[in-house]
Amino acid sequence: MESLLAQLQFSLSVTGPICLMLLLGVFFKRIGLINEPFIEVGSKLVFQVTLPTMLFLSLVSAEHDFSAASHFVNFGIVANIVFFVFTFISVKLLFKSSPDQGVVIQGGFRANTGIIGIAYVANAYGSQGVALAAIYVAVTTFIYNVQAVICLSPKGKNSGDKALKVVFKTLTKNPLIIAILSGVAFYLLSIPVPQVAIDAGNYLSKMTLPLALLCTGGSLNFSLLKNESRPTWFASSYKLVFAPVLVTSAAYLLGFRGIELGILFFMNASPVAAASYVMARSMGGNATLAANIIALTTVLSTITCTIGLVFLKTYQLV
Repeated sequence: MESLLAQLQFSLSVTGPICLMLLLGVFFKRIGLINEPFIEVGSKLVFQVTLPTMLFLSLVSAEHDFSAASHFVNFGIVANIVFFVFTFISVKLLFKSSPDQGVVIQGGFRANTGIIGIAYVANAYGSQGVALAAIYVAVTTFIYNVQAVICLSPKGKNSGDKALKVVFKTLTKNPLIIAILSGVAFYLLSIPVPQVAIDAGNYLSKMTLPLALLCTGGSLNFSLLKNESRPTWFASSYKLVFAPVLVTSAAYLLGFRGIELGILFFMNASPVAAASYVMARSMGGNATLAANIIALTTVLSTITCTIGLVFLKTYQLV
């Protein structure tokens, strides 16, 4: 019993602060301390400046072996593609006549690895974990965008052309991927970074998770959750239960343990990314349903992630 309580205490130390920051975002929005313009500007600042800075510094300053991480990254690529196919087929079979198939599919596989996932990893493993997770974020960001175009394109029309455009944009304009690739290059080539730049970067890095989580909480709209409950709960169950259970189990069977297994769990136990709403809206999908899935998974992920982490810690797997 004491051991279980100890594991629960550790798990809450990882997920609790994130849950609290999200709730504070909801509360601050409710009382008018933050508003939509603040959330829009804050989110843009996180995505374009503070989060790329944090990922870059974690890569250039942490000790890690990128060659040893190749199996971890390769598994992440294969696992994400296989789970996408599994979700795609499931939705096509169970929502045959629904015009919202693409939105449900995206809600079932697209995780918020860049903010919530990184926050979980940072709380559990510190800068060393963030450095390894950054590579995973770069790979999945690329894959998620291509998969989103595939599932959201009406009846597959022009999906090839759109996918190529998204791939090009992801590689050339996404600040997270640019920062991660730059960090890897600086580390491998031993390019020195001035200490004053590191110190200034650390100030920006420390802003990332608090600001990102407040903006995420403030952007949640629970009044929409009463609409289209069946597809919302279906997609949420895939994202919060099937994804972490299946991917983490497969990783365990293939011999992953410790920090690598923990990162794979956290990344796949994360809620749906806010980018899924933007993508659904821009491609003519059901944006309200996308928002529902984001809100529900964001709220419930702290609970499901805590339960999963307690299990993994109890059996000393992470």
